[in-house]
Amino acid sequence: MAYPHIRPFRFGVQCSRAANAAEWVTLARRTEANGFDCLTMPDHFTDQLAPVPALQAAADATTSLRVGALVWDNDYKHPVVLAKELATIDLLSEGRLEIGLGAGWMISDYDQSGIPYDSPGVRIDRFVEGLEIIKRAMADGAFSFAGRHYTVTDYDGQPKPAQKPCPPILIGGGGRRVLSLAAREADIVGINGTMTAGVVGPDAISTMTATAVDEKVDIVRGAAGARLSSIEMNIRAFFVKVTDDADGTIAGMARMIGVEPSMVAGTPFALIGPPNKIIEDLIARRERWGFSYVIVGAEDVESFAPVVAALDGK
Repeated sequence: MAYPHIRPFRFGVQCSRAANAAEWVTLARRTEANGFDCLTMPDHFTDQLAPVPALQAAADATTSLRVGALVWDNDYKHPVVLAKELATIDLLSEGRLEIGLGAGWMISDYDQSGIPYDSPGVRIDRFVEGLEIIKRAMADGAFSFAGRHYTVTDYDGQPKPAQKPCPPILIGGGGRRVLSLAAREADIVGINGTMTAGVVGPDAISTMTATAVDEKVDIVRGAAGARLSSIEMNIRAFFVKVTDDADGTIAGMARMIGVEPSMVAGTPFALIGPPNKIIEDLIARRERWGFSYVIVGAEDVESFAPVVAALDGK
């Protein structure tokens, strides 16, 4: 079934590290110069830059590039603290922030830091409260909130963001509850694999097939109701290779992750082939699933630029 609301394409780059300031600034400027709309970062305790200062540096080094995390983990910062930091980025970047938020999933972050790795239900409950607090902190006036996990009393978040009532919110998910929440609350819905295991492994990969994505998008469509037309659908492509040997690369990728080549060829998490094939695939996937906001990796900034030039804004 065709997706009912087709939006123009835009493209992002997921970046995480640089050896020094000059290298990071150069990456941000190359991203902008190659036509990408947004630079995003993960939020983990691995070998990566901290997203708040790094994203501000990327915004300072560019003029139109939007910035955001894919995604901030609600468990790593109190939502009042995160809201203040996000509003500051939006203000100082003159309205170029996108707020990617999630409940947290990567178990190694929790194990290494000592943050309790609660059940998915508890983490999502806490995330639901955090999301409401962030939205209310960015809105005009003071508010109070009394939840199971957070209590906020007569708080008027300052500064307020440049984008009103708050910057666009992206929520990514792989399961029914988070996808339904995203459909009701987010401006951008990211479709992910199901990360219940806390690692990227066979269980997650098995939920990234084209058929599994059909099911996830159907959850969003059902939960969104009348607001579906206002939602931008997002996908982070993890397996990207611009190459004239599409079949060979797909076969090699399939062997590496232990699946059939047809799975790699059909999943929207993979973009493999020469630019004309990738362009055709993206157009077909937008028709099927609504994916108009596509994010690739930092290593793809140059090779993917012809695809961006052909499709961005169309």
